[in-house]
Parts: sequence; C-alpha cells; structure tokens
Amino acid sequence: MTFYRQFAYGFLILIFFLACNSKQPPSGGNSRYDLLNPVVIKLPGELAEISGIVYYPKDTSVFAIEDEDGVFYKIYLNGNNQIKKWKFDKKHDYEDVVLHDSIFYVLISNGDIESLHFNGDSIVSNTFFFPDASKKTNEFESLYFDDSLRQLILLCKDCEDDNKKTVSAWGFSIDSQLYTPSVLTVDVQPLAEKLGELKMKLKPSATAINPVTNELYILSSISHLLVVTDRNGKFKEVFKLDPAIYKQAEGIAFTATGDMIISNESHETGVANILIIKNKKKGL
Repeated sequence: MTFYRQFAYGFLILIFFLACNSKQPPSGGNSRYDLLNPVVIKLPGELAEISGIVYYPKDTSVFAIEDEDGVFYKIYLNGNNQIKKWKFDKKHDYEDVVLHDSIFYVLISNGDIESLHFNGDSIVSNTFFFPDASKKTNEFESLYFDDSLRQLILLCKDCEDDNKKTVSAWGFSIDSQLYTPSVLTVDVQPLAEKLGELKMKLKPSATAINPVTNELYILSSISHLLVVTDRNGKFKEVFKLDPAIYKQAEGIAFTATGDMIISNESHETGVANILIIKNKKKGL
C-alpha cells in the first residue's frame, strides 16, 4: 500500500469514527447538569421501592410514594434523615405524584388518579377512575401538570394505540375531572436516530417540567435514559444515565431554581436513594 493510499484509508476511518460518535448522546450531562456527580441521600428499607416524588418548597422536603403500599412519605433533604408517613389507601401499583394548589395527585399504573389533601394531620383521598369502556390495556408510570392546558398529563409507558415511533399521552382536567386521550405525542424517531438505533420503544418511568427551561424531562428507567423535549413533546436532547448511579430511576422533580431530584429504587442491591443534581446554570 502506497503512502497516499494509507493516508486516504486512515482518513476514511477517522471520518467514520467521528460520524459514529456524533450520534452518541453524552453520559455526563451538559453545561447545566453534571449527571455523574449527584448528591446522594440514602433511604431506609421501607422505601426500597420508592417511585414518584414531588418537591415541597415550603421546607425543602420531598413527598414520595412507593410502588405497592398506599403510604405517603415526607422526606427532609436537610440531612437529618427525618421521615414522616401517612396511610392513605390499600395496596395498588402506585407510580407518580404531583402537587398542585395544595392538593397531591397520585397516579396508579392503570391510569386511575387519587387526590390527597391534608386535613390537620390526616389525609383525605378521592379517586378518579380511568375510562375503561374500550377495555384496552394501558400502562402509565409518569404524571406531571401542564399549566398551559391546566391538565395533569399521563405519558404512556405501554398503550395499545402506540407503536415504536410514538408515545402518546392522556390528559386529566382538574376542573372538569374528565380524561382526554391524545393530548400530545412524543416522536421517538429523532431519539432513535440520535442513539444510532433503527427501532426503539421509549418507556417513560417519570416526567417533570423544568421550571427554569420550560422543558419536559422524561426518565426511562429500562433504557437508562434522560430525554428532554419541549412542552409539545418535540425531541431536543438525550443523555445516557450511568446504571451504577441511576440503577432504577423511577421519580423526577425540580426545585424552583432548576435543581433536579431523582429517586432510585434499591433494585435488589444496596439501598434506595434520592439524587440531587445541582443546576449549574441558573438562568436560561
């Protein structure tokens, strides 16, 4: 092989390498979040299957649910390891929780939503049942509030009407207490292209609106991904999550200044925990 042929061959390999790596999402985060160095708060064994979380700004705590028992937890983030709890219902597959206008909304995997509000030191609950006239099997793990629609949004984990190209969402109106299908759709194709995959199915495990950037953050515990879209579900960014740190990320929330909080189930090894990823870029 002549020198010029060797040079041309090496140049082509370099171009191929750069092209392949340009499709790979970063694993360490961006200029806003350092995903590799979160603050870690270990949780007791009763929260081994912690699921949804919501930030409570009045005393910088987190309210949380776990996957099976109808117990509501308050976890203080100031380092004193204090935890309060209240029983609100029997066993269900609880997935996420949202706070709006002093009322908490808890999502069950079949789409039912329970509202919880405190009456003194006890909890009063009410259940809104997901419409099942079509007898379809749908599974949900994520819930967030969209103030522009004034609806709670249930992003599908596995819905019969979805395919590998889209993820759909149902809305629940707090005012009318009615469910509405297809309030938005996440196009998975740009995400698959960014990951260099021909086909993939996004299975959201938690969602939250970042109040600083006004973007939707979607966790996928199964794929160890953090996906960022606009409020309409249009893809913007994706980050690979280190499985050693984010072993089973099932909950996400934000503080008013954009610090990101993620809850991790124990996943059969070690203990469950809460991860705090500081917002290094407080402005837009």
